[in-house]
Amino acid sequence: MLTLEQFRCPTQMDRLNGNDSVLIPWERRMREVQGNLILASVTQVVVGGLGLVGLILRFVGPLTIAPTISLIGLSLTQVVSNFCDKQWGISLLTLALLLLFSNIINKVQLPVPTFSMQRKCHMTKFPIFQLFPVVLAIAVVWLFSFILTESGAFPTNSTDPAYKARTDSRINILYESSWFQFPLPLPFGMPTFSAAGYMGMLAATLSSIFESVGDYFAAARFSEAPNPPAHAINRGIAIEGVCSIISGVMGAGHATTSYSSNIGIIGITKIGSRVVFVTAGAMLVFFGVLGKVGAVLALIPDPIVGGTLLLGLGMVASIGISVLQYCELFSTRNITIIGVSFLTGLMIPQWLAENGDIVKSGSIELDQVIKVLFGTASFTGGFIGFLLDNIVPGTEHERGIKRWIEVQNPASKSVDARVYSSPPLTRLLERVGCCRYCPVSPTFKTGKLQRDSKVDKPCTDLKEVKSTHL
Repeated sequence: MLTLEQFRCPTQMDRLNGNDSVLIPWERRMREVQGNLILASVTQVVVGGLGLVGLILRFVGPLTIAPTISLIGLSLTQVVSNFCDKQWGISLLTLALLLLFSNIINKVQLPVPTFSMQRKCHMTKFPIFQLFPVVLAIAVVWLFSFILTESGAFPTNSTDPAYKARTDSRINILYESSWFQFPLPLPFGMPTFSAAGYMGMLAATLSSIFESVGDYFAAARFSEAPNPPAHAINRGIAIEGVCSIISGVMGAGHATTSYSSNIGIIGITKIGSRVVFVTAGAMLVFFGVLGKVGAVLALIPDPIVGGTLLLGLGMVASIGISVLQYCELFSTRNITIIGVSFLTGLMIPQWLAENGDIVKSGSIELDQVIKVLFGTASFTGGFIGFLLDNIVPGTEHERGIKRWIEVQNPASKSVDARVYSSPPLTRLLERVGCCRYCPVSPTFKTGKLQRDSKVDKPCTDLKEVKSTHL
């Protein structure tokens, strides 16, 4: 959007020539970003609320999901490299400790003091390495970096890349941040809108929706939960849109979406409880209000972040590959689709990054949509896999559709259906007949079947569960 003539940033030549037409306040650019972000996010809410993503899932199988998830991790190798190349030693030490804590000594339990009403204060064994591998690894390497910083092992020249490994490289953030600050809406004034800006944001939103679907399936795989049904995905997409609207109103300048690294952390810690994530969200709100606390977290050196991303995004890439177990891997058809989708998913974005100026359709808006959508590896690879899987002839067994549907449809397993719905809420929605037509309702997917079968109802009684499985 900022490549448009009215919003492009001034060059050195513009300043020398006194070209005041591009010397506009940065707040004006932010108002344009805010407005188009809000507009694109409203579109995302509509897409999720109408269940359009759920409709597409009927034609999605392992050969589409696998490249979508894997390329999320593989496409971010440059981002990880940019964090790690500041000091590879610190990054590799972080990675080594993560592997040690999460895979080697994860079963070791250490005695920790606890309290209960019955036993009062006592010692109990706790698998601390399995539950807190990331926190422990960051804490140990952060302390080690502090020692190296104080001993003068890291350079003091801010232009040196290794300077980012110092624990005081961003110490000014700690001094400049206030103790208490509450963000107010529309900090830069009333948002502005434009067709070109909206199309650019819309393309990014569509790409984000595609990645989020892959993230939802990856989170389910890591948590050993059934694959999310259509109504759960529709809700997720709609809520991401709502959060992005709030983000635009508050002046963040970027959307809110699922984060692949956090899903990788689920695989490392083996913790997928929603209560944990709700608590983490409350902590983020707390840190956002208390500026000093958030500033301390911002002091974590870049190489430590890079070492964490190495393992987290690596696990995201591998979990995508594991989805291929549902299809026939000895099939020439499937191997061809997998290879083409992965290769094009990596190749086309790279080509667009280097030759984006060649794309000329006669419309600035359409050019932006093409560049943003197909400049995203996960979207491109998943899109190619989706097309080939539905065009190239193949049996359902060969494509893995049957096995995929069995895992994807938790409604046939009443106990598993609770994962994506609340039994009290579901019973309440069942009494409202129109809810079965609402794409975000837990009764949407099985609402049509509930009139004929009791199996599809979420069971809340143990006897009912046993009889259902029997």
